[in-house]
Amino acid sequence: MVEELLTAAIAAGVGVVAYAAAAARVVKQYERGVVFRFGRLREGVRGPGFTLVVPWVDRLRKVNMQIVTMPVPAQEGITRDNVTVRVDAVVYFKVVDAADAIVEVEDYRFAVSQMAQTSLRSIIGKSDLDDLLSNREQLNQGLELMIDSPAVGWGVQIDRVEIKDVSLPETMKRSMARQAEADRERRARVINADAELQASKKLAEAAAVMSEQPAALQLRLLQTVVAVAAEKNSTLVLPFPVELLRFLERAAPGAPPPPPPPPAPPEVEAGAESGAEDAGGTA
Repeated sequence: MVEELLTAAIAAGVGVVAYAAAAARVVKQYERGVVFRFGRLREGVRGPGFTLVVPWVDRLRKVNMQIVTMPVPAQEGITRDNVTVRVDAVVYFKVVDAADAIVEVEDYRFAVSQMAQTSLRSIIGKSDLDDLLSNREQLNQGLELMIDSPAVGWGVQIDRVEIKDVSLPETMKRSMARQAEADRERRARVINADAELQASKKLAEAAAVMSEQPAALQLRLLQTVVAVAAEKNSTLVLPFPVELLRFLERAAPGAPPPPPPPPAPPEVEAGAESGAEDAGGTA
């Protein structure tokens, strides 16, 4: 009798252990558990830690609640200004409702990936090339809204979307390089012209000051000679202003007038008259 009771107790203990082993589940800290009983979703989501389910009746599915980093394959499209580009991006998202992520969509990762690719092609077609290159922050926000709108019903929240790279054709790269070079040359010419204008104004002011004091021009001339002589040149060119000659000419007292030109010789005049008569007779 005692042996039968002991055997029964051992059998019961083994059955309890087997049942507990079949019913025991462990949910990790970054996971949530969704229980289906005979195919129907049970209310409540199992939190992290140790939990029990009914063996062969309940089915526990674990959902990762961590932020998922998903690269979006490069999409080729034509921008609004008819430029062919290839754009790739990256999407950061996480599950906020484990039950909806399991029930509402078959595979939420694949769904988010396809939605991101479709939205990226749509953004390419609606944007200009300059926006893709310099206004990415606004495009990232628009892309995030386009992906997040359907993802809300899947229990998924889009955390961030970033455009990684924009690939351009080689011909477009060369055209942009020529455009940048031409723009820099234009700015250089404008700066040079502005400098010439300022220099001409200063020179005009200096000329007005020197016209009031003629000695200032001579002093400036001497300064120029000193600056040239400091270079240790073997030849020194000294300019002589015409105004100084005119000043000396006016300052000279009783200067005789220049002599008149000498008259032509008589032989030349006679020869010219006879040549004229011969020409008239021939005519």
